[in-house]
Amino acid sequence: MIFRSHKQAVLSVLIATALGGVVVADAAAQSRSSERNERRGGKSEKAEVLYPDATRVDPKGKASSKMGSKLQKLFGAYNKDDFAETRKLADEIIAADGANDYDKAVANQLASQAAYNSDDNAAAKQYLQQAIALNQLDNNGHLQAMLMLAQLQLQDEQYAEGIANLDKYFAESKSTKPEELIIKGQALYQTEKYAEAIPVLKAAIAASPEPKDSWNQLLMASYAEAGQTGEAVKEAEALVNKNPSDKKAQINLASMYMQADQMDKAAAVMDKLRAAGQLTDEREYKQLYSIYANTENKEKDVIAVINEGLQKGILKPDYQVYLALAQSYYYSDQVPQAIEAWQKAAPLSKDGETYLNLARVLHSEGRIPEAKQAARDAKAKGVKNAADADKIINLK
Repeated sequence: MIFRSHKQAVLSVLIATALGGVVVADAAAQSRSSERNERRGGKSEKAEVLYPDATRVDPKGKASSKMGSKLQKLFGAYNKDDFAETRKLADEIIAADGANDYDKAVANQLASQAAYNSDDNAAAKQYLQQAIALNQLDNNGHLQAMLMLAQLQLQDEQYAEGIANLDKYFAESKSTKPEELIIKGQALYQTEKYAEAIPVLKAAIAASPEPKDSWNQLLMASYAEAGQTGEAVKEAEALVNKNPSDKKAQINLASMYMQADQMDKAAAVMDKLRAAGQLTDEREYKQLYSIYANTENKEKDVIAVINEGLQKGILKPDYQVYLALAQSYYYSDQVPQAIEAWQKAAPLSKDGETYLNLARVLHSEGRIPEAKQAARDAKAKGVKNAADADKIINLK
């Protein structure tokens, strides 16, 4: 049979499903507390303490008297969503001789938001780096700037820098917010650090009163990639038990059963979906006939699934489909049907090996003229051993 090396295909289906639901927190909303509190004469309203367990000592920075009016204008422009004016005023403060480090940190922070909202991520990252380096913002502003910088770096596939900043953020903030932990878990997954991703993802799920299914799917994919198939199966089963009507969860469970070589269980899940008319795309039909192709004595089931998929127009009549159909017919002693399927598969093959296999079967069935023609077609398309084709061609 075919499809014995199915694990990579299984994981690609699972990973696409898992990652599709994971969303990094909105970077533009991360830095909204401290910059709005500088008002009239440098006084500030008391803001909610977002990081009560932070290890960083709040520097208690204050605006300089020289920059008071400029900062007021800056906040005015920012609160009106005038991003061009915000950056202009912020740059003036950053360059001003009379500005202290706190003035410059606030200006960089607001400029980063303006740049981000203008789709200028490169500038946003620069401003954030400068705001963090100045180390003058209160814990709310400083730590949220660090988190936003990490998110933008990860968005731009600067994974090493982004993960490093996340590590620093968690070390200094002591945050256990699930929506922030999941950012790190996804970043570790995307950098193929699956074993490291698992405890982070588990912590995010445990910390959330209502963890998203996509988080569990990502944990399941991490287990699978880390070679912890048993744990991956448990996660997949838990998701199905939680949402028995969720088709994606059912298909992921079947994928995990395949990964664990539990083909009977995988087939049962997929057949239930098929009986309910829920298999609606090519990938799902291919998954089901692949399960049967990797199970002993299930050739008739492969045939039934493929023919149904072809009749419904869901399966495309491609090389792999016809090859699986031919082999299943052949091993279930339906040789004429196998020959017909091989005749459809051979022209779609990248070389002449399928034609040569067809020639051998035709020869064994006594269909010599057809066997000779198939052997000629094999040579024309290219085979590893032309002598095998010549033996059939030269038959008397």
